[in-house]
Amino acid sequence: MTRSLVGFTVLLLFLSICESASFFQPISDSHRSAAVELFSPDHGSFKSLEETYEALRTFDVLGIEKKLDVTATACRLVSETVGSSSSTLKDLFYALKASSIVKCKINDKAYQGITTRLNVAVDGASSLPDFYYSVGGLVLVKGSKGDVHLADADGIFRSVKRLRYSAHSLHSFLSRLRPTILVGQVVGMETFAFVAFRQSDGRWRFSSNNPESSAFAAGIALETLAGVVSLASPELDQSLISTLTNDISKLFDSIEKYDDGALYFDDKLVDGHDHQGPLATTSSVVRGLTAFAAVTDERLNIPGNKILGLANFFLGIGVPGDAKDLFNQIDSLACLESNRQCFALAVLMVSIPLILSLPSTVLSVTKEDSLQVNVNTVLGSNAPPLTVKLVGVFTSGSKAASLVESQELVFDDGTGMYNLNNLPKSIDVGSYTFVFEIVLHEPEHEKIYVTGGQKKVPIFVSGLIKIENEEIAVLDSDLGSIETQKKLDLAGQNAVSLSANHLQKLRVSFKLTTPHGLAFKPHQALLKLRHESKVEHIFVVGNSGKQFEINFLGLVEKFFYLSGRYDIELAVGDAVMENSLLRAIGHIELDLPEPPEKATRPPPQPVDPYSRYGPKAEITHIFRAPEKRPPKELSLAFLGLTFLPLLGFLIGLLRLGVNLKNFPSNAVPATFATLFHVSIGAVLSLYVLFWLKLDLFQTLKLLGFLGVILVLVGHRVLSHLAATSAKLKSA
Repeated sequence: MTRSLVGFTVLLLFLSICESASFFQPISDSHRSAAVELFSPDHGSFKSLEETYEALRTFDVLGIEKKLDVTATACRLVSETVGSSSSTLKDLFYALKASSIVKCKINDKAYQGITTRLNVAVDGASSLPDFYYSVGGLVLVKGSKGDVHLADADGIFRSVKRLRYSAHSLHSFLSRLRPTILVGQVVGMETFAFVAFRQSDGRWRFSSNNPESSAFAAGIALETLAGVVSLASPELDQSLISTLTNDISKLFDSIEKYDDGALYFDDKLVDGHDHQGPLATTSSVVRGLTAFAAVTDERLNIPGNKILGLANFFLGIGVPGDAKDLFNQIDSLACLESNRQCFALAVLMVSIPLILSLPSTVLSVTKEDSLQVNVNTVLGSNAPPLTVKLVGVFTSGSKAASLVESQELVFDDGTGMYNLNNLPKSIDVGSYTFVFEIVLHEPEHEKIYVTGGQKKVPIFVSGLIKIENEEIAVLDSDLGSIETQKKLDLAGQNAVSLSANHLQKLRVSFKLTTPHGLAFKPHQALLKLRHESKVEHIFVVGNSGKQFEINFLGLVEKFFYLSGRYDIELAVGDAVMENSLLRAIGHIELDLPEPPEKATRPPPQPVDPYSRYGPKAEITHIFRAPEKRPPKELSLAFLGLTFLPLLGFLIGLLRLGVNLKNFPSNAVPATFATLFHVSIGAVLSLYVLFWLKLDLFQTLKLLGFLGVILVLVGHRVLSHLAATSAKLKSA
C-alpha cells in the first residue's frame, strides 16, 4: 500500500509540473509509426479515394517509403475514376489530388473529359463544397497540363461586392460573362459566385439554405478562392484581394486560446450535425490561409505569435489515434512549413514557426548531465543559423531572481544541438523553470520565421540524496529519556527488534542532504506499522528531514487496543530523488492495555481478490494401479472352453435325429418360419454386438424392435403347426 502511495504521489508531482508548462515537440518517429499503423489498406486498397489521398499525403510529408506499396493500387483507382462518366465530383477531385502525389499516367483525352465535367460543375454549382471540388479540380488540371486563366476576374470581384448577399443575382450576372479558355479548355468565371456565402465576421456558410456559418467553411472558402486567384489573369485588382485579407483578420479575431498558449478555431453550432471539432476546423483554416497566402503578394496582417500558437495546437495533440486526425495534423503542419523552400524568391505571407524542444527535461547532477536543446521547424527540419540563449533559471513556484546569468549555448555540428555542458553550481536538485531565447543571425530571417520570444521550459534536476544519522529509538513519554536506541542503515537491510508499551514513544530520525550539501526536504515521507492481524497504520513523517515521534498513549484507540508484533516500514520519495526508498526497518512488540467493553473493533480486512478469484492449486490425482491379469494363453484356453457347450449341443441334435420334416411347405407359412429363424439369429448376433461395441441402451432399443418381430412371426408359425397337428389327429 505504501509503495503505491509513494508512486502515486511522485506521479502527481510530475503531472502538475507538466500541465503548467507550454512544452511542445516537433514531429517524430512516433508519428511515422502511427501513420503506418493507422493507414493500413484493407486487402491492398483503401475504402475511398479520399482516404487513399490522405494516406499518400501523410506518407509523402513524413517521408515513409510505404507510399510505394500503395502507388499501383492508387493509380488503378485514379484511372477508373477519371475514365468513368458516373464518378462523383468529390471522387474526381481526390483522384486528381492522389495523382499529383504518385504521378499517375492520365492521357490527354481523359484530361479533356475532366475539364469538360469541371466546366459543367462550375456552371451548376450551388453550394460551397461544389465550388471547392470543381475549382480545386481545375487548379490540379492546370498544374498537370498547362495554364488556365480567368477572363475579367476584376469584374467578378466587383460584382461580388455589389451582390454580396444574393447568390442568384450574382449567378445571373456571371452567366453573361464567359471566360476565355486557354490551355485545357478550363472555364472559371462562375467560381466567385459562392462568395455570397461569406459573413461579416469572416466565417462562411456552406450554402444559401444553411443559416449557420462556421470557421470550417471559411477555410474551405479561402482554399477555393486561392484556386480562383491562381486561375485569374495577372491584371487582377489587388484592392479586391484586400477585401478577403480583411475577412481573414476578422476570422482571426475569433480565435480561441488554451492556457499553454496554443491557439485554435472551434465552431459553436446550434445544430451539431456538421460540427467538425477543433482539430478539423483549425486544419481547414490553416489549409485555406496558407493556400491563399501562396497566390497573393499582399502580406496578411496576422501576427507571427498566432501562427506559432496554431503550430503549438497541432503539436500539443501528440500522436493522434485516428487516421483522419493524424492526416489533419500532419497536413496542417506541412502547410505551415510549405513556404520554407521559396522564401528566397519572395516575402512570405505566413511566417514559419520554429519549435524549441529538449530531448530530456530531467537532468542528473550526480551523472553530470549536460543541457541539450533542439530548434527545428514543426516537421523536424533544420532551422536557419541562430543562437540559443539561456536567459534565466527560476525555482518552480518562486518569484525570486534568476539563479544564473544570461549565457549562450554552444552549437554542436555533429548532433545539431545547442549544449550547456556543465550546469551552474547554483542549481541543485529540484524543479526549475528554464527560460530560453532564440536569436536569428540574419535580419531578413526575422520576416520569414517566428520564434515566439522567450520560451519557458520546466526541468527536473535530480540527484542521489545522502542519508545520514539514521536512528530509531523508544523513549519514555513523561521524561523523554531514551530506553532503547538503535542505528539504521536505510541504504541497506535492517532487522531491528524493539518493545514498548502504551506509556512510551517511538522516534525515527534521519538527515537528508543534496549533492551540493544542502538540506533536502522530500516531497513525501511515510512510516507504516502493520499488525500481525494485517491491520495497518500509516503516519506522515514531517519533511523537515530531522525526526518523527509516535506517542502510543494518544493512539491506543486508533490501534484498537491490539497488542503484539508490528512490522515497521519507512518510505521516502521525491520526483528529484534518484534513490527514493521503501525499507522494512524491523518490528516492535507493543504492549497495550486490555480493550474496554465498548471499544471499537478493528475493521475487517479486505480479502485479496487474487486469493479469491485467482487460479486454484493444481490437483494431483493418483489413479489406482490396474490389477494383475492372468496370462494370455490361459485367457484363450478359457475362451475355447466356452465353445464346448455349443459343440455338445450340435452333437446332441445329430444324435437325436433332428430333421426339417415339419418345416411348412406352403409359401406363406414357410416365409413366417424363415423370418422366425432369422429373427432368432438376429437376436443372437445382437448379443455378440453388445459384447463387442454396443452399450446397454443401444442394445435394448434394437432388442425391443427385434422382439416385436420375433413374437409376431413366431405366433404365426406356432399357429400353423398347431392347425396342422389338429388336422392329423382328426384324420
